Formats: sequence, structure tokens, C-alpha cells
Amino acid sequence: MNAPPTAARPPAVQQLVLAIVLALGTGAANAAEPPTEAETAELLRRMSEQLGRQQAEIDTLRGQVEALLMQQRGRGLSGVPASQAADQDPAAQETARAAGQLATDERAQQDGDTATANQPATQPAVAAQDPAAAQPLQVGEARREEDAERREQEKALVVREHAPLFERKFTFETGLSYSYYDRRQLALSGFLALDAIFLGTLNLDQTKASVMTLDVSGRYGLTDRFSIEGSIPWVQRDTRFVSGGAGGASTEISEVQLSSSGIGDVSVAAYYQWVKESSRWPDIVTSLRVRAPTGRHPFGLKLIMADEDNNNLNIPEDLPTGTGLWSATANISALRTYDPVILFGNLGYTVYRPEKFDDISPVLDQVSPAEVSLGNTIQLSAGMAIALNDRSAISFSVASAFSAATHTTAPGKEEMRVPGSSSNSSTFNVGGTYALPSGWTLSSQATIGLTPDAPNFVLGLRASHTF
Repeated sequence: MNAPPTAARPPAVQQLVLAIVLALGTGAANAAEPPTEAETAELLRRMSEQLGRQQAEIDTLRGQVEALLMQQRGRGLSGVPASQAADQDPAAQETARAAGQLATDERAQQDGDTATANQPATQPAVAAQDPAAAQPLQVGEARREEDAERREQEKALVVREHAPLFERKFTFETGLSYSYYDRRQLALSGFLALDAIFLGTLNLDQTKASVMTLDVSGRYGLTDRFSIEGSIPWVQRDTRFVSGGAGGASTEISEVQLSSSGIGDVSVAAYYQWVKESSRWPDIVTSLRVRAPTGRHPFGLKLIMADEDNNNLNIPEDLPTGTGLWSATANISALRTYDPVILFGNLGYTVYRPEKFDDISPVLDQVSPAEVSLGNTIQLSAGMAIALNDRSAISFSVASAFSAATHTTAPGKEEMRVPGSSSNSSTFNVGGTYALPSGWTLSSQATIGLTPDAPNFVLGLRASHTF
């Protein structure tokens, strides 16, 4: 379907003009009244304009074909020859057929013009074709349909963590994540002499925690805008406590390891899509998630001395797997497609219901009943996802969670703020998604903590399948 380059037009026009002149000469020898010079010039002018229009249409189609092939290479088909890439894309096939048909029409038109030149000049010339009725209009329609279908496939790869795919199908999803925390705390026990010399003991405590979470989720789309979800997590915690001062010597260090596992806080959620993406609006999805305190709460866990030679090292008798409180999280997410980039943002707010506990004291042989109210949390996140092709995508995002301080209220006493309980956890996230031919979708994510309250890093892998 390769059309002759623009540089080859002048010789072709010269040959055509020569053929017309010879034809006119033959007609002049046989006709009683030969055409005038003005009529010949007008005929040549009309033919030259028609050839220019035909060549412009061929150049336009050639540019569309080249753009389609370049885009196919950019979407992972760089190793496929241009002819095979065009065969795999319906829009490219339609463009190729249109270009070939237009080239055939041009040659037929040239033959018809040559035949017209052999007729008397007094007969009307053949009118030029209407560019508005040319084939590129159909090519553009096919291209738009193909782009819309591809964008939907690519968007489906990157919206799973922010909003569900609203389909009347059941989706099974499971995920495994590993979080690592490393905290150090310097404890001073003594006083300053002469405002410069510290008299007493210095103790550096270190806590290294690894948290492995396995969750299983099920999601079902009731309508094309509303879906429900349920999730059950299993938590495995492994913490090492390190403290100096064993045996009264500052150079001696004690280390104790504590492990615990159990079910976490189960949750149910509902998603509703208020706005579907259009030329003016992005996808807007709201959700409400409720968590139940099915995990082991951290309140009332007693601290014990794990090393008899080191009274500086006190560890809890067990590790929690949940918050111990009912909570509800409301989210609003927005997604906007700028092919091949998808921008997304999320705003969430979590409210904890205050709960009364029979004992919240960590001291052995001491009971302190109180009501605990965890601080509400605001979540913010924004990022972008890039669809590499219809099977794989990568994403980058930044997320922050701002939690207010926790308050406790003992019976008959005023509410008290727990010192150091407020937090700011900010992370940078990099993720990748790949859709397997079997129907499973794999998603991985690496998270890096940006603030002291955030985990050092988190590695996650998820798999989902729609039945």
C-alpha cells in the first residue's frame, strides 16, 4: 500500500502532460476544429488540481498507517513486523485497505483523465471526488472504537486498589503482604549536674517487628454501579526486643523474640459509582467499609521482664492482631484517563467507636478499667498509572494517614490524652499489574516509609480472578 513519495510527483505530472499533448496532437490531426490554447491550459489546470488532491489524501492515509504502526510498537509489539502488526489491528487493516483503494482509484482516475484528453475539449471534464466522502472517516470511527475498548482494558488493570470493576460477576481476591518496622528509643534515667554533666543510666531500646498478613476477599457486583465486598485477614507477627544493661553492665545487651498469630479485624464494604468517566468528568466512586474487632486487642496486655538479668527489658506477654474497636471508613476516589496515563486520587476518613475495657493497664497485678477512644484518621493519596499495553501497567503514588491522639476515660475521672499517640504515616508506593492469559490478574507493590510513624518498607502481592 506504499504510495509514491511526494518527490516523484513532478516526473509523473510531466509524463501525463506529455501523453495529453500527444493525444491532443492526434485529435488535432483528425478533428476539423482543434482545441484552443486556453482550453488546453484550463484542462491541464483542472487535472493538476485533481492530482494534487489525490496525492494529499494518499499522504494523509500514509501518515495514519505509520502512526498506527508506531503506536503498536510502543505497546509492546516492537518485535513484530509492520505487516503483521497491521494484520493484528482492525483499524490498521481498515486504513491499509482504504489507502490501497484510494491508490487504485487514483490510477483509474489518471487513466480516465487520459481518455478524456483524447476527446474534444468542448466536452465537460470529470468532476473531482468529494474529500468528505472519502474512506478516512470510516477509519477514524474504527480507530475511536478500538481506542475506547483498549482504554477500558487498561483502566481495569489499575483501578482495582481504588475502586472495583462494576460487573455482575463474583471476584475472588487474595493477597500477602510483609511489613517491617525498626524502632529505636533512647531512655535516660538520672539528672544533670552543673547543667552539663548527666549522672544516671542511659539505655537504648530497639524493637524490630515483622508483620505478615494474608487476606482473602470476595466481591460481587449487584449492578453496573453497586458492588459489595467482604475480607478476612490472618496476621502473623514476629517482634524482637533488644535492650542494653544486662547484668548491670552497659556493654551487655539482651534480646528476646516474641511471635504471635491469629485472625485480624474482618471487614465488609460497599462501593457505588456516582459518575462514569466522560469528556468532562472523571470516574467518581464512593465506598464505606466497616471493620469488626475480631482480632486480639492491645489493651490490658501485661508487660513482663523476659530477662532476669536485665530489668530494663520489659516486653508484652502477647502481641495484638487487631485494634479492638469498631471502625467505619468512608472514601471517595476519582480516576481520570489521559491515554496512556491514568491519574487517581483518594480521600478517606476513619472513625472509631469508643469502647469500654475491663483493664487497660500494662502493669502486672494492676487493673485499670477505662473507656478508650482512638483518634480519627484522615487518609490522602494520589498518583498515576501507566498502561504499558492491554496486559500490564505500572503505578506510582504517595499516601499519607494523619491520626489524632488517643484518649482514655477512667470511671469517675476526666478524659486524658495518651502522650505520643498521634501519628503521621506517609509512604511512597510503586506497583505493577499483569493480566495472565488464564484470567488471573497479579498485582505487586513496594512501599517505602517516608516518616518515622510509617513502616520501613512493605512488600505485597495480590492475585484476583473473576468468575
